[in-house]
Amino acid sequence: MSRARRRGRRWAQDVATTVEPGTYYRWVRRLKLLEAKLKRTVVLYLATVIVLVPIDFLFLGLVAKGFFASQVGDMLGEIRLAPAILFYLLYVAGILVFVSGSATATWPSTLRYGALFGLFCYATFELTSLSLLKYWTWAVVLVDVSWGTFVTAAASTLVGLLVADWLAPRA
Repeated sequence: MSRARRRGRRWAQDVATTVEPGTYYRWVRRLKLLEAKLKRTVVLYLATVIVLVPIDFLFLGLVAKGFFASQVGDMLGEIRLAPAILFYLLYVAGILVFVSGSATATWPSTLRYGALFGLFCYATFELTSLSLLKYWTWAVVLVDVSWGTFVTAAASTLVGLLVADWLAPRA
């Protein structure tokens, strides 16, 4: 047996005899809780993405496409995939951090804070665009901020939180 293995075995024996009883089981319990929290966070993130992205694409691509084209005209271009993907990944991370990721989140609080988060985020973009861009209109601001408020509240609550509670109950 090599010297390193003997030293490792001796260290394990020393630890086993010096650690108070039950410590190992507390660590195993902590690891299981951490694993459950991680699983819940992943489920919550994926459920929110799976709801938010298709609904938003449906709204932007079909429902409001003509409206936006008539209001802002030539400013609309082709969708650039990399920035769009980055936006949704960051936006959903923000939803989890500020709205639905808390262990104490309930559907009423998630609905309320989801609506506020959507309102603040979409209003930030829309009001900045209104102040800087020549062809941005108040109608676009009102429609898009209303949509952002609704879709964020719905995605974070109705499916995000409720599906996560069903698939990965809180630890």
